[in-house]
Amino acid sequence: MKPLLVLLSVFIIAIAINKIFRGNYEFALSGKVAMSVMLLFTASAHFAFNNGMAMMLPDFVPYKAQVVYLTGIIEIAAAIGLFVPAFSVMTAWLLIAFFLLILPSNIYAAIKHIDYQKATYNGSGINYLWFRIPLQILFIAWTYLSAIKNWQ
Repeated sequence: MKPLLVLLSVFIIAIAINKIFRGNYEFALSGKVAMSVMLLFTASAHFAFNNGMAMMLPDFVPYKAQVVYLTGIIEIAAAIGLFVPAFSVMTAWLLIAFFLLILPSNIYAAIKHIDYQKATYNGSGINYLWFRIPLQILFIAWTYLSAIKNWQ
């Protein structure tokens, strides 16, 4: 829920700032700014809640803590890459792939009732997926529209 609030709040603020200072809304730019801030926000969780996020990975995944750190670094790199003109579109496609690749860990965490912030098995469970899967689809569409299609 928090990443969605960050995404939407930053998007609204960026739209307002663009309208005031640039004279137009710059939807694509505002969308990339919002996605980048959201990625930085979620990346911070990879470092703050590493133990709980490592629990989200199935047993067959080795070096869980390191994988969580790596995915946090990937999110930071994507947040930056969206603004490097030569890499923006490629970053967006890789980010879409990333969103698809991390979905199974969210499903696994929901099935196992993992609360990643507390590193316990007392999470909200399978009902969380009613929110998480549409949220993942939103992130994919958002990335496509703001960084690949550059909607106006």
